[in-house]
Amino acid sequence: QGQLSESGGGPVQSGGSLRLSCAAPGFDFSRHSMAWFRQDGGQEREGVVCIDPDETTKIADSVKGRFTASRDNAKSTMYLQMNNLEPDEPATYYCAAADLPCRIVGLRLHTFAYWGQGTQVTVSA
Repeated sequence: QGQLSESGGGPVQSGGSLRLSCAAPGFDFSRHSMAWFRQDGGQEREGVVCIDPDETTKIADSVKGRFTASRDNAKSTMYLQMNNLEPDEPATYYCAAADLPCRIVGLRLHTFAYWGQGTQVTVSA
Protein backbone atom coordinates (compact mmCIF):
# COMPACT_ATOMS: atom_id res chain seq x y z
CA GLN A 1 0.00 0.00 0.00
CA GLY A 2 1.13 3.55 -0.68
CA GLN A 3 1.36 6.32 1.85
CA LEU A 4 -1.13 9.00 2.80
CA SER A 5 0.15 12.57 2.72
CA GLU A 6 -1.70 15.62 4.01
CA SER A 7 -1.11 19.20 2.88
CA GLY A 8 -2.76 22.59 3.02
CA GLY A 9 -2.44 23.35 6.70
CA GLY A 10 -1.23 26.68 8.01
CA PRO A 11 -2.32 29.80 9.87
CA VAL A 12 -5.79 31.21 9.39
CA GLN A 13 -7.82 33.84 11.16
CA SER A 14 -10.92 33.02 13.12
CA GLY A 15 -13.85 32.89 10.73
CA GLY A 16 -11.57 32.12 7.82
CA SER A 17 -11.36 29.14 5.49
CA LEU A 18 -8.78 26.55 4.60
CA ARG A 19 -8.70 23.57 2.28
CA LEU A 20 -6.73 20.48 3.18
CA SER A 21 -5.69 17.74 0.79
CA CYS A 22 -4.77 14.13 1.34
CA ALA A 23 -2.87 12.52 -1.51
CA ALA A 24 -2.54 8.75 -1.69
CA PRO A 25 -0.34 7.80 -4.64
CA GLY A 26 0.08 4.07 -5.02
CA PHE A 27 -2.78 3.44 -2.64
CA ASP A 28 -5.85 1.45 -3.70
CA PHE A 29 -7.80 4.62 -3.06
CA SER A 30 -11.13 3.85 -4.70
CA ARG A 31 -11.57 0.72 -2.59
CA HIS A 32 -11.27 2.44 0.79
CA SER A 33 -13.35 4.72 2.88
CA MET A 34 -11.32 7.78 3.82
CA ALA A 35 -11.56 10.07 6.80
CA TRP A 36 -10.23 13.18 8.46
CA PHE A 37 -9.35 13.20 12.13
CA ARG A 38 -7.92 16.01 14.21
CA GLN A 39 -5.98 16.25 17.43
CA ASP A 40 -5.22 19.26 19.61
CA GLY A 41 -2.10 18.74 21.67
CA GLY A 42 -2.51 15.99 24.22
CA GLN A 43 -6.22 15.60 23.69
CA GLU A 44 -7.77 12.52 22.16
CA ARG A 45 -7.80 12.37 18.37
CA GLU A 46 -11.35 12.97 17.20
CA GLY A 47 -13.07 12.00 13.98
CA VAL A 48 -14.19 14.84 11.74
CA VAL A 49 -15.65 13.18 8.66
CA CYS A 50 -15.66 9.85 6.87
CA ILE A 51 -16.27 9.64 3.12
CA ASP A 52 -16.96 6.54 1.05
CA PRO A 53 -15.78 6.01 -2.55
CA ASP A 54 -19.25 7.10 -3.73
CA GLU A 55 -18.84 10.27 -1.59
CA THR A 56 -21.41 9.29 0.99
CA THR A 57 -20.24 11.05 4.14
CA LYS A 58 -20.60 10.76 7.88
CA ILE A 59 -19.67 14.02 9.59
CA ALA A 60 -19.21 15.05 13.20
CA ASP A 61 -21.85 17.35 14.66
CA SER A 62 -19.16 19.81 15.78
CA VAL A 63 -18.26 20.71 12.20
CA LYS A 64 -21.53 20.06 10.39
CA GLY A 65 -22.44 23.01 8.19
CA ARG A 66 -18.87 24.35 8.22
CA PHE A 67 -16.68 21.52 6.93
CA THR A 68 -17.15 19.56 3.71
CA ALA A 69 -15.24 16.50 2.58
CA SER A 70 -14.83 15.45 -1.02
CA ARG A 71 -12.65 13.06 -2.96
CA ASP A 72 -11.35 12.53 -6.45
CA ASN A 73 -10.84 8.82 -6.95
CA ALA A 74 -9.08 9.33 -10.28
CA LYS A 75 -6.47 11.50 -8.55
CA SER A 76 -6.37 9.40 -5.38
CA THR A 77 -6.93 12.57 -3.39
CA MET A 78 -9.32 13.58 -0.64
CA TYR A 79 -10.12 17.13 0.41
CA LEU A 80 -11.48 18.90 3.45
CA GLN A 81 -12.95 22.35 2.95
CA MET A 82 -13.09 24.12 6.30
CA ASN A 83 -15.11 27.30 6.61
CA ASN A 84 -15.77 29.60 9.53
CA LEU A 85 -12.92 28.18 11.59
CA GLU A 86 -13.19 28.88 15.28
CA PRO A 87 -10.37 30.07 17.57
CA ASP A 88 -10.70 27.06 19.85
CA GLU A 89 -10.21 24.46 17.15
CA PRO A 90 -6.60 24.63 16.01
CA ALA A 91 -5.27 21.12 15.59
CA THR A 92 -3.20 18.72 13.62
CA TYR A 93 -5.38 17.16 10.93
CA TYR A 94 -4.80 13.58 9.84
CA CYS A 95 -6.20 11.64 6.94
CA ALA A 96 -6.90 7.98 7.36
CA ALA A 97 -8.19 5.03 5.36
CA ALA A 98 -10.25 2.01 6.29
CA ASP A 99 -11.08 -1.25 4.57
CA LEU A 100 -14.78 -1.05 5.43
CA PRO A 101 -17.42 1.56 4.54
CA CYS A 102 -18.20 4.58 6.70
CA ARG A 103 -21.52 3.18 7.87
CA ILE A 104 -19.52 0.41 9.59
CA VAL A 105 -16.33 2.13 10.72
CA GLY A 106 -17.96 5.43 11.63
CA LEU A 107 -15.49 7.90 13.10
CA ARG A 108 -13.91 5.43 15.49
CA LEU A 109 -10.16 5.83 15.67
CA HIS A 110 -9.25 2.16 15.94
CA THR A 111 -11.17 1.16 12.81
CA PHE A 112 -8.78 3.02 10.50
CA ALA A 113 -5.64 1.10 9.62
CA TYR A 114 -3.80 3.61 7.45
CA TRP A 115 -2.69 7.08 8.52
CA GLY A 116 -0.89 10.12 7.24
CA GLN A 117 1.59 12.21 9.21
CA GLY A 118 -0.73 15.16 9.70
CA THR A 119 -0.87 18.82 8.78
CA GLN A 120 -1.09 21.62 11.33
CA VAL A 121 -3.86 24.21 11.34
CA THR A 122 -3.45 27.28 13.52
CA VAL A 123 -6.47 29.53 14.09
CA SER A 124 -5.83 33.00 15.44
CA ALA A 125 -8.50 35.14 17.07
